[in-house]
Amino acid sequence: MSLDLAAMARQGIDFKRLAEDFKGLDPNDPGLWPSAPRVVVAVALLLATIAAFWWFDWQGQIETLEARQAEEVQLRESWLSKKRQAVNLDEHRRQLAEIDRQFGALLKQLPNRAEMDSLLSDINQAGLGRGLQFELFKPGADVIKEFYAEMPIDVRLSGVYHDLGEFVADLAGMPRVVTLNDIAVEADKDGRLKLQAKAVTYRYLDEEELAQQRKAAQAAQAAKQGKK
Repeated sequence: MSLDLAAMARQGIDFKRLAEDFKGLDPNDPGLWPSAPRVVVAVALLLATIAAFWWFDWQGQIETLEARQAEEVQLRESWLSKKRQAVNLDEHRRQLAEIDRQFGALLKQLPNRAEMDSLLSDINQAGLGRGLQFELFKPGADVIKEFYAEMPIDVRLSGVYHDLGEFVADLAGMPRVVTLNDIAVEADKDGRLKLQAKAVTYRYLDEEELAQQRKAAQAAQAAKQGKK
């Protein structure tokens, strides 16, 4: 215990001496300061310098480094993705050619505007050929889409069950695309069936209609930009 008290006494003398070293310092002549104040001031200046470099320079450099590291990761992922695409380029080209072929085959199933009358006649003849009686066959206005148009046709016809089924099968087997929607079937007082539906057929747009589509899209885009 006596040794501990002696050590504490010595430490107290040292702190007291250190406090005395800071008294009466001449700021204009630091070369004459005792060693303890000079060490403390030097350490303080060093810490202040480091803090200043961190605040004004190093912090920005670290942020820039982190951003570049994140960019490097993105570039590596992009490079790997492009490398995989390059390795599979032949397969992609084959798939694209197959898609073009299938699209062309589907497009051939769409009549042009001049062929629509013939298609409507084929639909009508399909019903008459099965012995069905048309009560309504009313083509509607075209619904213009991106590169094709839909023509709805309201139909109402009557006949026996077997003939109606064959008529629907005939429509499905046509070389042109014809669909039946909103189908309703009911029996009349004579035991015959009445079928009411909306047949929809499709045609592709000709060059004049496509040009009008592009012109309308450009006008809409210009009007939208004008409002901004």
